[in-house]
Amino acid sequence: MATPHALSSEQAHSRLHQLTVLDVRTPGEYATGHLPGALNIPLDQIPRALSDIRQAAERGDILVVCASGARSENACKALAQHGIATATLAGGTSAWAADSRELHHPHSSPRTTWSMERQVRLTAGTVVMAGLGLGLIHPAFQLVSAAIAGGLVFSALTNTCGMAAILAKLPHNRPHAGDLEATLAALRDR
Repeated sequence: MATPHALSSEQAHSRLHQLTVLDVRTPGEYATGHLPGALNIPLDQIPRALSDIRQAAERGDILVVCASGARSENACKALAQHGIATATLAGGTSAWAADSRELHHPHSSPRTTWSMERQVRLTAGTVVMAGLGLGLIHPAFQLVSAAIAGGLVFSALTNTCGMAAILAKLPHNRPHAGDLEATLAALRDR
């Protein structure tokens, strides 16, 4: 399948008022700052939101965003399989912020959640270090480090991340469990 059409930060900014922006990060990441007017539909909730996304696509162009562009690219590909054309933001919200573009921060979010990439790096590093440390007790524990290394290679080759999918389900990444229905209602009203 072809790579989805990507808009630069400048292109997206100039058309922001014309686009329906879907942020596919976790609610916790979304709360740390998102594009103005972006609606949060986490990547794992895309199948549940297909009907509403299809209707929004019939009314106008959809821009899908995440932190770096990898998850939004995967979301665009999944939506394309259902006949829904979308674009992704090249470099994600990281590129948007690096270009000194405004990020909206919800007033109800007093705490900051780390980006998913940072959570994955911390978790992978911690498990590798634990495996190596425990390997001093028994060499079989070094297999834990090897498994993480293999998972990271697989993740790079397939542009997916199983560890991110698991971490996304943790409570700190889902501070607002009931927001999807409100988001879908807002999507319908656009």
